[in-house]
Amino acid sequence: DYRLTYYTPKYETKDTDILAAFRMTPQPGVPPEEAGAAVAAESSTGTWTTVWTDGLTSLDRYKGRCYDIEPVAGEDNQYIAYVAYPLDLFEEGSVTNMFTSIVGNVFGFKALRALRLEDLRIPPAYSKTF
Repeated sequence: DYRLTYYTPKYETKDTDILAAFRMTPQPGVPPEEAGAAVAAESSTGTWTTVWTDGLTSLDRYKGRCYDIEPVAGEDNQYIAYVAYPLDLFEEGSVTNMFTSIVGNVFGFKALRALRLEDLRIPPAYSKTF
């Protein structure tokens, strides 16, 4: 259950977080909180393979966090999931690395019928690395 780790409605975003807004349509029976948490997980650390170095890194430091979910007005079973990513998750100066993480793997996720990246805020702390 991704909700326990990646759905964090009390999280306060930081000026250094990369913020993404995804329009999502969960599969029937999947609560929006689970779908939003799954997006945060699959686009950050949720697909990491367990290796011996896991004890050397902190999941809390690198994970994406779904911090808010809003229904889309006038649309049935559509939501905007807001996800915050810490800068430490990404390689400095690499747009490819950032987009591969955020949108590279998550669109085929089974918990969702549809997913679209609607907006992305890149903080100056990251854009200055280019």
